[in-house]
Amino acid sequence: MLDALTQRWKGPAGCAHVLRIALPLILSTGAHTVQMFVDRVFLSWYSLDAMSAAFPAGIMVFAVAALFFGTVSYANTFVAQYVGARQPHNVGHAVWQALYLGIIAGLAMLALIPLATPLFNWIAHDPAVRQHEITYFRIMCVNPVPMLAAAALTTFFTGRGQTWTVLYVNASATVVNIILDYGLIFGHFHLPAWGIAGAAWATVISSAVAAVGFACLFLRPVHRSRFHTITGARADLKLFMRLLRFGLPNGVQFMLDILAFTVFVILVGQINPTVLAATNMTFQINMLAFMPMVGLGIAVTTLVGQALGANDVSRAQRTTWSGFYLTFTYMTSVAIAYILVPRLFLYPFAAGSDPQAFAQIQPLAQQLLIFVALYSIFDGANIIFAGALKGAGDTRFVMVASVGLSWTLLALPSYLAIHYQWGPQKGLYLAWAFLTLYVCALATTFLLRFLQGKWQSMRVIETPPTPLPTNQPAIPITDPQ
Repeated sequence: MLDALTQRWKGPAGCAHVLRIALPLILSTGAHTVQMFVDRVFLSWYSLDAMSAAFPAGIMVFAVAALFFGTVSYANTFVAQYVGARQPHNVGHAVWQALYLGIIAGLAMLALIPLATPLFNWIAHDPAVRQHEITYFRIMCVNPVPMLAAAALTTFFTGRGQTWTVLYVNASATVVNIILDYGLIFGHFHLPAWGIAGAAWATVISSAVAAVGFACLFLRPVHRSRFHTITGARADLKLFMRLLRFGLPNGVQFMLDILAFTVFVILVGQINPTVLAATNMTFQINMLAFMPMVGLGIAVTTLVGQALGANDVSRAQRTTWSGFYLTFTYMTSVAIAYILVPRLFLYPFAAGSDPQAFAQIQPLAQQLLIFVALYSIFDGANIIFAGALKGAGDTRFVMVASVGLSWTLLALPSYLAIHYQWGPQKGLYLAWAFLTLYVCALATTFLLRFLQGKWQSMRVIETPPTPLPTNQPAIPITDPQ
């Protein structure tokens, strides 16, 4: 058994190799999680109403942006398969098509700004929360422009396995966000005290910092000749449409999945402000476990794409299972902590909040963390197996499965539970039970699809994969540039 564990850790496409590529992405998505977590903690110190408003207003913007974010980010698979197929000259060209799409989509989202007031009047959360929601939503509609540009440029680095670069840029943007959060929410560092508006503008500015950072690195002279990062800037309708063909299902899945969660948050928020605040806190704590594993999922997508680009199916399979073992270990540990020491995760919110108001929220948040602990392990499997399918190009199945299950097992049942079948308290717990069922069902569906093996023959690049030369190592590690 010890030999088997050693082989799984150190062997080709083993856990050590996957973790080496994934670690910077785990830290990068972890930094983004810390950014959001600190943002919500500062807002809870400023006003619990502002903290409660930030999550639904922010997720409403992101639910729309997710359509384009998922599509643009899928250029990662194109880059990975081009690298695996030894076609570096096509890499920059693919990234530029994603960048054009991201900028156009981000500018189009500015049209949502006038909808803020009628939208949140219709949602009808508590009036004190609603005004904060409107303010936050309007400013966050600006964020997709730099956010989508950064997402497109990130694929140039993640698809080639240059994940430490992604960490450096995103960590720098996170530091900028946290500093501006503290300054613009409370008025420190001689900055204006803008409250929730300050939190929103801090996010926009940090996204712009990330976009500029990635652009400067993308256009470095060392990349221009090999990856055509300048000459590849021409518009290419054929490549653009192929990006839409494979990326758009990924974007639709991401958008409707986020939208289902948005509906969930809106529904439970209509029960009362205490329930909304407890749900928001719970989701923010859940992000501490979920988002780092998103980084691992991106690494699995990249490595599977590179393996299939090189026509090495067995390496793609082994990579996926290594990723699953890593995320299973991590998620299990976090789930145990949620159950045994829930107050540890809630303490940052309590530190600067009104004690009397927080005392009403804490018991409910602790109970909701039990649901999070139950579905966390399945959530990890969901990320890994979906990531492997996306790395191959099986995005339509991922879209259909995610959309179908999110609305039939999560959004619609939660609506019925809260509004028709049960009283407020039982309705809340039943809604969270449906959320848990949805995550478990989705993970099971993706696992079965992976085991079926149809993904093994899929590719997104336009030419057949080139077999590895016999004098090449079994695992093409990341591009040195």
